[in-house]
Amino acid sequence: MNLPDVFKRRAWSVQDLILEPAEVYHAQAGKYLSSHRLADFRRCPLLFQKKAQGLIRDEDRPAYVVGRAAHVLILEGREVYETTYAFGGPINPRTGQPFGSRTKAFQDWADEQGKPVLDDEQAALIESLNASVQAHKHASALLAEGVPEGVVRATYCGVPCQARLDWLNPELGIVDLKTCENIDWLQSDARAYGYAHQLAFYRSMVASVTGTNLAVYLIAAEKREPLRCGVWRISEEVLGLAQKENEEAIARLITCRERDEWLTGYEDIRDFDWV
Repeated sequence: MNLPDVFKRRAWSVQDLILEPAEVYHAQAGKYLSSHRLADFRRCPLLFQKKAQGLIRDEDRPAYVVGRAAHVLILEGREVYETTYAFGGPINPRTGQPFGSRTKAFQDWADEQGKPVLDDEQAALIESLNASVQAHKHASALLAEGVPEGVVRATYCGVPCQARLDWLNPELGIVDLKTCENIDWLQSDARAYGYAHQLAFYRSMVASVTGTNLAVYLIAAEKREPLRCGVWRISEEVLGLAQKENEEAIARLITCRERDEWLTGYEDIRDFDWV
């Protein structure tokens, strides 16, 4: 695939950003360390290793389906969205209403589509998320030009790594899109789910191939009324600390691989107090 003309102003982007389908990217997971796999390692080396061996699979929840589909519509556009997903479902002839998504009739119909299915409620929510992002002046400005789902691969801290960026704006930097239940909790969620470490990893990967430290932004879209959208710029202090912790974790990962030793982090007795 060719990158948009806007990136011709930045020669490094044309050379280093890879455009490939999501399934191609995920198929490389065994060869490259990603931010997601590094997060597993920071949490528990044994968890990381069991996932690498295929003994544990990532859970797929209904909320993830909506989040993925919203990413496609908001970042890749309506044409890709409508090609990627099937919508609606069969109508119950007795009621004239669609069968529920948990009924056998709906599941049989979904199996026939050959691609992921969104019921009417999910599709309506995704449209609302898209409208919320487009109506936010700073979010829409960040997404006004750039490339969605670009891949960067490089050796980082001595380990082959890969990252799939939600959005790369050639002038403004890296943009990550999150959907959330309550935007008031976004910064708490960011700490709980390691968003800063994820985004620091992305920035380090881009810097590895370009020599440039880009600005990093987070767009959050709320999945419940009043369906708010917000934008955060991640500070240099936060990114720097997260980068340091990422690099320390990669060094520990190299040691674990050399020793073939995968611990839980809870081998020693811990002090329990109220602090």
